Amino acid sequence: MPHDFLNFPELTNSQMDLYYFESPHKQITESFSATVVKVHDGDTVTLRWEERNFDFPLRISNIAAPELKETGGKDSQSWLEDILLNEEIQIIINPNKRVEKWGRLLGTILFNGLDVGEESIFANKSTQWEQRNDGTIRDFFGELDKLWR
Repeated sequence: MPHDFLNFPELTNSQMDLYYFESPHKQITESFSATVVKVHDGDTVTLRWEERNFDFPLRISNIAAPELKETGGKDSQSWLEDILLNEEIQIIINPNKRVEKWGRLLGTILFNGLDVGEESIFANKSTQWEQRNDGTIRDFFGELDKLWR
């Protein structure tokens, strides 16, 4: 069965052996720099990269932001957009976990030397991926305040 490169441009590691040489574009297996051309929500952006002739999505690894229809979703998207839209960023790729279940590239975004995912958690715009199922975003400022009392 041929791979649908139009809708799923990224190959998972298990697909690489089967379809790598059929790919019409370079597969991303290492860190790179690109420009953010769209912010979908609080944890997904669209990138423009000189090595490809199309824009493609990147899911920020290790965070979970609220969906746009959920409480805080638009705020999380707006926060990320204010920081990253039209900016050149660095993307760190984990070669062992490069693509998520929906076929999007996964990566850590660095901007001005900061991990944007960690900053998002600190700003209370997302939560750590492992804590996504409890339905809450941590109140870091409240937690810090309790520590200092």
